[in-house]
Amino acid sequence: MPLSNYLSTSPTLGDRVYLHPSCQVIGEVKIGDDSSVWCNTVLRGDVNRIEIGRGSNVQDLTMGHVSHKTAEKPDGSPLIIGDYVTVGHSVILHGCRIGNDCLIGMGSIIMDDVVIPDRVMIGAGSLISPGKTLESGMLYMGRPAKAVRALTDEEMGYLRYSAEHYMRVKDNYLKGTVK
Repeated sequence: MPLSNYLSTSPTLGDRVYLHPSCQVIGEVKIGDDSSVWCNTVLRGDVNRIEIGRGSNVQDLTMGHVSHKTAEKPDGSPLIIGDYVTVGHSVILHGCRIGNDCLIGMGSIIMDDVVIPDRVMIGAGSLISPGKTLESGMLYMGRPAKAVRALTDEEMGYLRYSAEHYMRVKDNYLKGTVK
């Protein structure tokens, strides 16, 4: 298993979690039921915690890390990912908070202390600057990212669909039907 302790902390997994053998999950990382972590992803909860909710997927080559606690900032910057979140390929997530039913597009960078509320879509290749708080129900794109428009009803539905699709894929891997 691709799990590693850090000092006195170790990863904890909910039920029906899939970890691809090439990923690395290190330290204080909690992964909720029915979530998945894919090829060559690193979740390094060494100097702070990482929490991933239920039904979320963190796709190939993603890097998730945190900022340590200091006297000026006693909680540091943990990485918190909500329920039914899709994190696309090659994303960098660093000490940010992502709500439920979100999609983070491929190659995006989300920096420390960013707050992404429920039902947000981040376009591929976007950069969310440190400390930004986004608005629910919006599509953000660019470097630095800006709100482009409100999500359509179809896009809102796609947020959950995407996460549920990855739940079906990880179930195939867990059943051993994928060779």
